[in-house]
This record gives sequence, structure tokens and C-alpha cells, in this order.
Amino acid sequence: MKTDITLKNINKLAIPALIAGVAEPILSLTDTAIIGNVDYNAAESLAAVGIVGTFISMLIWVLGQTRSAISSIVSQHLGANKLNKVKNLPAQAIFIITSLSILIIVTTWPFASQIFKLYNASNLILEYSVDYYHIRVFGFPFTLFTIAIFGTFRGLQNTYYPMIIAIIGTIVNIILDFALVYGIEGIVNPMHIKGAAYASVIAQVTMALCSAYFLLKKTDISLKVTFPFNPEIKNFVFMILNLFVRTLALNATLYFATRFATSYGTEYIAAYTIAINLWFLGAFIIDGYASAGNILSGKYLGAKNYKKLVELSQFLIKCGIGVGIILAVLGLVSYTFIGSVFTQDQLVLNEFYKVFWIVLAMQPLCALAFIFDGMFKGMGKMKFLRNLLLLSTGLVFIPVLFWLDSFDLKLYAIFIALTLWIIARGIPLIIKFRQQFLSLSQKT
Repeated sequence: MKTDITLKNINKLAIPALIAGVAEPILSLTDTAIIGNVDYNAAESLAAVGIVGTFISMLIWVLGQTRSAISSIVSQHLGANKLNKVKNLPAQAIFIITSLSILIIVTTWPFASQIFKLYNASNLILEYSVDYYHIRVFGFPFTLFTIAIFGTFRGLQNTYYPMIIAIIGTIVNIILDFALVYGIEGIVNPMHIKGAAYASVIAQVTMALCSAYFLLKKTDISLKVTFPFNPEIKNFVFMILNLFVRTLALNATLYFATRFATSYGTEYIAAYTIAINLWFLGAFIIDGYASAGNILSGKYLGAKNYKKLVELSQFLIKCGIGVGIILAVLGLVSYTFIGSVFTQDQLVLNEFYKVFWIVLAMQPLCALAFIFDGMFKGMGKMKFLRNLLLLSTGLVFIPVLFWLDSFDLKLYAIFIALTLWIIARGIPLIIKFRQQFLSLSQKT
């Protein structure tokens, strides 16, 4: 496809990537909305979905970084006209990552109760969390398989097929959520929170099968694992290790946020669950343009076209901030309606509406951070991303959260700390990029 830096060509990458990217938060939001409206113990069920969702997101983000690593390597080789050298890399990467996912299932399934006690879950919330996780975790290998194939398609400058796969998975999940949670009279008994878990797993399996089909039919990349390992596997592993450490820092942020919210009480963790899932949705929408940056930055770097690289960054800043502002305005216009979609519990809604404005105000700031984050991943600059997130989490988010919590600000403390954390992530990336590539762009 043409990759001239115009809105039309950027959107050809960004919009399909956006649709594919929102699949995961939509799965979580679907669970949240449907579980939040069950006839009994809705707040406890909603809290359990939020706690387990945070933990599963951590697992996916830790190992799901294969998408960025594969995309970076493939796109750079594509830009350098050396794609043939890495055609066996995706299958080897998938083999490594799915093997690790099975190990994680074996080591976490028996200790689910102990894990969620660390999130301050107890009594009925803990029981629901364990039930939900014991089912949902089996979708983990299929999710990682799909993510790795998405990374391969991105490296090939193709976001269309991941979009189709994500749409199929989302539709399957929504239909099954209604059928299994609420039941179908005379056909399926209501399964409550377990039904939502089964729906998610079936959707993840469906997406994995579709991913394999499209990769094998639409590209000449094989899923057959061959040895010896590709020479780029060393670079792949180092990228993964850096992203692994980085993602641990990311999930430390989410862990402390969820733990504090849970400690405040049921209505607070339920309100936090709604707010953080909407934040994830906004983040993934913005990530559509970050994905375009990820895809094209690797290609331009591989081709050593630094002028285009800088032009891309400037264009994506405008796109990202524009999308962030649109999201904030849409949220403000529908402010009093959104919460009622997820629950009718007035105590939960009261706490949600107190902090939702902060989630909306963060969107333009998130745009800057996520777009440059995507570009740095595309260029393979994983070490810098690792160090920056470690510092942002350890020196900004955690100290600010504990400090504001001491004033009994509750959910305000969490979302103000998240806002400052986003700022600390975004500004250094912009400075570093300009320092490294502005002068190079003037020579090309």
C-alpha cells in the first residue's frame, strides 16, 4: 500500500488498527456492562470482573509484547527490502510465547485465591474472582497466538485482516455474553459470571483460528516451526525482555490502583472498574494512530528515511490530539448517560461520576504518550521505553498515589496519579525523539 504521510493513507492503517485494538477493551466492557446489570450481587460481580480483568491484562501485556517486537523486526526488514530473512521468525516467536503461556496457566490456576487476596478481594468478591479466572485463563494462549499474528500483519503494513478478526471475535463474545450470562429460556440456563468467562474464552479461540487462516491464506509466511532459530531471534528476545520489565512497571501501576480502589469498598472498586475500562477504551482508540506510527516508523527507520520519520511524528501528533479532544467532548456530552449503561447502583454511579471527568481530561495527554510510545516500539527502542516507564511508575505514580491517599481522596487520588504518570511518560519521549532525529532529517 502507499505510505505517503497523508490523512487518507494514515487512516488506512490507523482505522483498521483502531477497530482491532478496541476488541480487547470491548470484550471487557461487554462483560462489565452485562455483569453489572445482573439481578443479584451485581456490585460484587462487577468488582470481581474488574479485579480479574486487571490481572489478566497484566499477563497479556507482559507476554503480548511479542506483537510490538515482531512488528518492529518485520517492518524494518521490509523497509530494507530484506523480508525473506525473517519469514520463519513469526512461527518461532509464537512457539516460544504460547509455551510460556501454558506454563503460566499451570502455575497460577491453583493459586487464584491467593493471587486475588493480594488485590484485597474477600468474601463473595473473592469467590466470584476465582470462579471467573479459573475459566478465563484458558483463553490466554489463544490470545497470545492472535496477538503475535497481529504483529506479523502490522510488520507487513497490513491492519485490515487484524480488524476483520477482531470484529468476528467481538461479535461472538457479545452474543455469547447475553446467551450465557442471562440464559436462553428452555435452551441455556443463566450462568452469571461464569457465563461471561466462557463467552470470552470461546471468542478468543475463534479469533485464534481466524488469525491462523488469514495468515496462511493471505501471506507466504508459514506457521510451521523450523530450526535452527532465525538470527533475529536474539534481537526478538532482548526486545521481549525489555518490554517484559517495562510491562511489569505498567502493571505495578494497575496493581496499586486496583488494590487501593478495592480497599475503599465495594462501590469504589465497582466505580473504578467502569472508569478504568472506559480509560482503556479511549487508550485503544488513540492507539490506532499509535499503531500507524509503530508500523511506519519501523519501515522508515529500516529505509533510513529520517525526513519521513520526523514528518510522520509531526502529523501523528495532530491526529492523536484531535482524537483525544473528540473523545473528551463525546464523554462530556454523554456524561450522565454512560455510567447507567454499566450499572443502576446509585452508590457506584455517584463515585464514578466524581472521577470520570479526569478520565476525559487525560485523553489528549494519553494521545501524545501513546503515539510516541508506538513509534519508539516500531523503531525497536525498547530499552529507553523500559527505563522511562520504570522511572514514571517508581518516582511519579506510586509516590503521588500514596501521598494523595493520605488525604483520603480515594478515587481522586488514583486518577490524579494516573494523569501525572501519563505526563511523565509522554514528555521525555518527545524530547528524546527530537534530539535524535531532527538533525538527521535535515541531512536526508
